[in-house]
Amino acid sequence: MKKHIEQALNEALGSLLEKDAFILKADVNERTISHRLAGYLEPYFLGWDVDCEYNRNHDDPKRLAIPRRDISNDDIQARTVFPDVIVHKRGTDENLLVIEMKKTTSQELDKFDLRKLDAFKEQLGYKFAVFVKVRTDATPRIETISWR
Repeated sequence: MKKHIEQALNEALGSLLEKDAFILKADVNERTISHRLAGYLEPYFLGWDVDCEYNRNHDDPKRLAIPRRDISNDDIQARTVFPDVIVHKRGTDENLLVIEMKKTTSQELDKFDLRKLDAFKEQLGYKFAVFVKVRTDATPRIETISWR
């Protein structure tokens, strides 16, 4: 299963770089980039839902017990989260893949996204979690792919 997901992600990221170079060069909002990636992933996950910013766990808001960004690690709160891209089956506990995207121009530290991905696996049962960092400048490329 992981091999299929890796191949799907690599091909979808290739399509993103090839077909959406304009938006990457323009350094558009991360949500726009995530949306485009989700569209390229859909054909690889027939029978699954591929969503952006989906914040529901059944009927309740999706929450994770994670440290706040600006406070020490021992300050844990249940925070509503909006994953960038997920592959799941809506209304069930079947959570296959969660992706957090970040642009190289972001001022936020990567460690928060990495903690969030770990929490998605531990607390919400996602089987796979991936951090993707994309360079958004004159020569867009994928800077980092980190599997959790």
